[in-house]
Amino acid sequence: MNYSMIRFVLSWILRVEGMLMLLPCLIALVFREQQGWVYLILAVVAVAVGMLISKRPLHMEIYPKEGFVAVGLSWILLSCYGAVPFVITKEIPSFLNALFEIVSGFTTTGASILADVEALSHTSLFWRSFSHWVGGMGVLVFILMLLPMKNSGSHMNLMRAESPGPEVTKFVPRVRSTARILYKIYLGLTVLMMLLLLLSRMNWFDAVCISFGTAGTGGFGVLNSSCAAYTPVQQWIITAFMIAFGVNFSFYYLMICRKPGEAVKMQEVRAYFLIILAAVCVIAWNVHSSYEGVGHTVRDAAFQVASIMTTTGFSTTDFDLWPSLSKTILLTLMMVGACAGSTGGGVKVSRVLVMAKAIKEEIRLLLHPRSIRRVRLDGHIIQEGTMHSIMAYLVAYFLLFWLSFLIISIDGFSVETNFSAVAATLNNIGPGLDQIGPTQNYLAYGVVSKIVLIIDMLAGRLELLPIFVLMYPGSWKTH
Repeated sequence: MNYSMIRFVLSWILRVEGMLMLLPCLIALVFREQQGWVYLILAVVAVAVGMLISKRPLHMEIYPKEGFVAVGLSWILLSCYGAVPFVITKEIPSFLNALFEIVSGFTTTGASILADVEALSHTSLFWRSFSHWVGGMGVLVFILMLLPMKNSGSHMNLMRAESPGPEVTKFVPRVRSTARILYKIYLGLTVLMMLLLLLSRMNWFDAVCISFGTAGTGGFGVLNSSCAAYTPVQQWIITAFMIAFGVNFSFYYLMICRKPGEAVKMQEVRAYFLIILAAVCVIAWNVHSSYEGVGHTVRDAAFQVASIMTTTGFSTTDFDLWPSLSKTILLTLMMVGACAGSTGGGVKVSRVLVMAKAIKEEIRLLLHPRSIRRVRLDGHIIQEGTMHSIMAYLVAYFLLFWLSFLIISIDGFSVETNFSAVAATLNNIGPGLDQIGPTQNYLAYGVVSKIVLIIDMLAGRLELLPIFVLMYPGSWKTH
C-alpha cells in the first residue's frame, strides 16, 4: 500500500474543499449573513492543512488497490469536513445529522433530516445544493485535472474507482483530457439550465441552487415544497434537464464530435428514453382521475418519473398518495436508475440491459446446446470479465440491501418505509414512501439506522467497491 500517495491525494481533497467553501462566503456577502465567517475560516484551515500535509511522495503511482482506498477515504474526509459548518453555525447542531445531510449532498442523494429547509441561511442552503454539483461528476474527476502524476494509469485507476457505471472508458488517450471534456459538458449543461430558469423569471438564487441539484441529480430544494411552487414552465425545464443529466455523457461527446449516427445507436440511451416514456404513459393513465386536466397529469407524471429514474429526488406532488401501480413503478425505477457515465445513481440501465441479454442468450443456449452465442451491446461483445464484475456487483448490491433493510428495522417503522429508505439511499434518490415520503424526512431514524443509511449513500454513489475495499482487512497490508 502506497500510504504516502494516499496522503497526497487526501491533501488535495482538503485544499479543493477549502477553495470550494469560498463560494458560500460570496453568498453570505450578498445576503449579509454572519454564517459566511464560519465558511471562510474553515476554508482557510482546510487549505492550510492540505498544504501542510501535501509532501510529494517518492513514488507517484496509484495502483487499483490504492485507487479504491484513496477514493473511499476521500469521500469520507470530504463529507466529515463538509458537515462541520452546519454544526458550528448551529443550523444542524448534531454532527451525525449534519453528516447525514452533507453525505446526502455529496452523494447526490437528496435525503434530508430537515423538517424546515427554509429556516436555513442562504449561505448553508447554497452549500447544500452546491455539494450536489461537486459530487455529481465526482470530486476526484475534478482533481484529476490538477494532480501531477507520471503516468495516465494512475489517473485511470482513480477515475475507475470513482466514476459510475460498469466500465469506464477514455474519450481521448489522456485521462486528464477526458476529465476536462466531462467537466466542460457538465458545466455547459448547468449554465444553460440556469439561463433558461432565469428567462422563465425564477429568482436567481433558486435558479442557481435548483440547477446545481438537477445537474448532480441530487434533489435538495430551497423551498419546503421542493419544486411544487414553481410555474409549469419552470417544472418542464427542470424535468427536461433531469432527463438530460441522466444520459450517458458519451452520447453528448459523440454529438459534439459530429457523430450523431453513433450517438443515436447507443442501446443504453434508447432503452433509457423508452423506459421513461412507458413509465410516464402508464402513470399518467393510472393517476388521471386525481387531476383536473391532461396537461397537469402528464406534467406531474413526467416530473416524478424523471426525478426518480435519474435519482434526482425533486417532487411537485406527494406521490405517496398515488395508486399502488404508480408507486410500484417508481420503486422499480429507483432500482434501475439512470445511464452509466451520467450523474445519476441506481443499478444503471446498461447493467439491466446486459443481464436481460444474458438471460436471453442462456435460454437460446438451452434450446440449441451446440450454438455459440455472445452477449453484445452496441455491437461490441461483452467480455467475460465485464460479465463477472456485473454479476459480482448485483450480488453485493442485494446483500447490502438486505442487510441494511434488516438493521434499520430495529426502529420499528413500517416495511414500506424501511424498504424504500434503503432503496432511496442505496440508489441515491432521496425521498421514499410512507413515513419518508416527499413531504417527510429521515430525522426520526435512530443513530444506528442513520449510520447504516450514510454507508448506503456512500456505497451507492461509489458503486459499492471502494467502501467494501476499505472494510476488507487485506487492503491495508503493505504487500
